[in-house]
Amino acid sequence: MNHKRGVFISFEGGEGAGKSTAARALAETLQQRGHEVVLTREPGGTKGAEAIRGLLLNPETILTPMADTLLHFAARADHVANIIAPALARSAVVICDRFYDSTMAYQGYGFGVDLAAIRALVALVGLKPDLTIMLEVSDFIAKQRLAGRGGVADRYEQMGADVMARIAAGFRVIAEAEPDRCVLLNADDDAAHVQAEILALVHGRFGL
Repeated sequence: MNHKRGVFISFEGGEGAGKSTAARALAETLQQRGHEVVLTREPGGTKGAEAIRGLLLNPETILTPMADTLLHFAARADHVANIIAPALARSAVVICDRFYDSTMAYQGYGFGVDLAAIRALVALVGLKPDLTIMLEVSDFIAKQRLAGRGGVADRYEQMGADVMARIAAGFRVIAEAEPDRCVLLNADDDAAHVQAEILALVHGRFGL
């Protein structure tokens, strides 16, 4: 790759949108094409951030919306410093399952945390994805996928339909505000079709 800096791609969307599947498939294809790819996730990516993830996803954890937000950014600060920024510095492709748009959509639009406060924290971390792929999914498909996972639903998967609707609307507002960075894709189709769209998008944007 001839980039002075690597390429940073984030995947966003609500519960059951297929972000993890899409991110993994893109990473595998780009690796097969000879690129160094770092596939990571939020909250998580480092030992400390994964510990915070365990706390955030635990259904028994009770947090105020602001405490929830600050924990996400604590995990993010560690993740960026130790995983994402070094990978970009060596011209790798970083593919992240969620980044700061999730905090804006969930904690901001979903839970009512002041949007200006979240933007200030975004600026503090100081890193923006080059491309954010936002996967939209119908309620019916999302419920099917979540039910298919089995096990106990995590803290966010247990949110009510009203909160989920506010989060989905929040992602659309974010995408409309930054059309150069954010691309909305319908993720109701089968994974192969969605992945073909993503590969075409990434190739067209970055030549990868």
